[in-house]
Amino acid sequence: MTHAGNNSGSYLDAPHGIASWLLTKDHKRIAILYLISITVFFMIGGLFAAGIRAELLTPAGDLFTADLYNKVFTLHGVVMIFFFLIPSIPATLGNFLVPIMCGAKDLAFPRINLLSWYLYLIGAMLTLGAVFMGGVDTGWTFYTPYSSMASNTNVTLAALGVFIAGFSSILTGFNFIVTVHRMRAPGLTWFRMPLFLWAMYATSLVMILGTPVVAITILLVGAERALGFAIFDPRVGGDPVLFQHLFWFYSHPAVYIMILPGMGVISELVAAVSRKQIFGYSVVAYSSLAIAIIGFLVWGHHMFVSSQSIYAGLVFSIITMIVAVPSAVKTFNWAATMYKGSITWESPTYWVIGFIGLFLVGGLTGLFLGAMGLDVHLHDTYFVVAHFHYIMVGGGVMGFLGGIHFWWPKMTGRTYPETAGKIAAILVFVGFNLTFFPQFVVGYLGMPRRYHAYPEEFQILNVMSTGGATVLGIGYLLIVTYLVASLFKPRNASANPWGATGLEWDIPSPPITLNFETEPIVTEDAYNYIGRAQKAREN
Repeated sequence: MTHAGNNSGSYLDAPHGIASWLLTKDHKRIAILYLISITVFFMIGGLFAAGIRAELLTPAGDLFTADLYNKVFTLHGVVMIFFFLIPSIPATLGNFLVPIMCGAKDLAFPRINLLSWYLYLIGAMLTLGAVFMGGVDTGWTFYTPYSSMASNTNVTLAALGVFIAGFSSILTGFNFIVTVHRMRAPGLTWFRMPLFLWAMYATSLVMILGTPVVAITILLVGAERALGFAIFDPRVGGDPVLFQHLFWFYSHPAVYIMILPGMGVISELVAAVSRKQIFGYSVVAYSSLAIAIIGFLVWGHHMFVSSQSIYAGLVFSIITMIVAVPSAVKTFNWAATMYKGSITWESPTYWVIGFIGLFLVGGLTGLFLGAMGLDVHLHDTYFVVAHFHYIMVGGGVMGFLGGIHFWWPKMTGRTYPETAGKIAAILVFVGFNLTFFPQFVVGYLGMPRRYHAYPEEFQILNVMSTGGATVLGIGYLLIVTYLVASLFKPRNASANPWGATGLEWDIPSPPITLNFETEPIVTEDAYNYIGRAQKAREN
C-alpha cells in the first residue's frame, strides 16, 4: 500500500490544466467541481439572506419595496434549496466517497456523472439569468395561479433552470444506486456497508422517484403560462390546489434529500469520535430506508389550510408523527453510541454535537406543525421559517460542514488549523440559534413570513435575528478562509488522521486516480474499533 506521503498518481496531480478538469471522468475531480460550484451559490444565497435580515432590522419597509423584497426572498429560497442544499452532500461528499467506500475505481457511469455537473451548471445559470432580467417574485414554491398566470416576472426562466437541475439529481441518484448494487468490493455485504452508503442509497431512491414529479409540475406551469392551458388557474377551469399536491409530493421527500445525507455523515463522525461501533447499526441502516419511503406519504401536512378535508388532514397528521420515529431512532442511537465512548475532542466532534442539538429542535418543532390544530395558527408564520431552517441549515448544512472538516484531509491531502475549526463550529452554532430561535417566538406571536414590514412590538426579536445572522456569517467566512488557506500548504495529511475505519482511510491522502492499487477485500464489519484496538494491544 502506498503510504500517505507519496502523492505520485494523486488525482489532483495528473493530468494538469483546466481542460483536463472540465472534461474529467474522475469522480473525485467532479466532486471538487461540484464543491466549488455549490460554494459559489451558497454565497449568492447568503447575500440574499443578508438583504432579508437587513430589511427586517427595522419595522418599516425602508430598504426594499414590497415587490423587490418578494424577489429577494424568492431567489434566496430558490438558490439555497435547488442549487445548494439538494446537491450539497450527494454531489460533493457523495461523489467523492461512494466509489471509494464501495471499493470501486469510479462510479458506474463516469460520463453521466460529468454530464450531471454540466446540467447543474446550465440550470443554475438560467436561474441566475432570471435574476439579472428582473428577478422572480413567486416564492421558492412557485405557487399557482400566481406563478402560472398572474406574475409578470421571469418565472419561466427560473423554473426552466430548476427543471434542468432536476435531471442532474436524477442522474446522480441513478449512478449511486447502480454503483452500490454492482460495484461493491468482495466481502462488502449490505450489512458491512458504512451508514453513509445506506444514507446515500436511500437519498438516491428519493431523487429518482420524486424528482420527475416536480419536473412534470414545472412543465405544466410553463405550458399554462406560454400556451394558456387550463391546468392550475381557476379562472379558466384549473385547480390551484392540484399544483400544491404535485409540488409537495416531491418537495417533502426533497427535505430528506437534503437531510438524509447529513444523517449519513453524522453516523460516520459519531463512530469515529466515539471509537465505537454505531449502536444498533442495522436499525440505523433500515431507518434511512424508512424515512425515504414514509416521506412520500406525508405531503398533505403542508395543506391543512388549503381546502383539504379534515379527514385527509387527520391521516396526514398521523403519518407525520410516524415519520418522526426513524429520525428519533437515529438520534437516540447516536447518543447511545457516544455514551461512555472514548470521545476525541477534535473539530468533527463539535460539528456532531452542533448537528444533534439543532436537528433535535428542528425535529421536535416539526411535530407542532404536524398537528392540525396548532398548524392552523402557525401556518405561514415565522415559526415555519424557524423550523425549516433548524432542519435544513441546522441539520443539512451542519452535516455538510462536519463532513467537509472530517474528509478534507482525505480530499486534499492537507490539514487545517484545529483551533479554527472548533471556533468556527461554535460560531455557527451560536449564530444560528441567535438567528432562528427568536423566530419561533415571533412566529407564535403571529408575525407572518414574507412581509417586509411588521408591527413595532416584534422589532427586538428581529434585531436579535439580524445580529445572530451576522455571527453566523462570520462563522461561514472563517471556514472558507482557513480551508482555502490550507490549499497553499504542503500535502502533509496522513492516510488516516482521525484513526477511523473504512476503505477510504486505507488509501493515501489525497487518493490516487483509480483509488486503489489493488482490489480491496473487506473482512470485517463496519466501525470495528474495538476489534482493531484489541489487535493493536495483542501486537
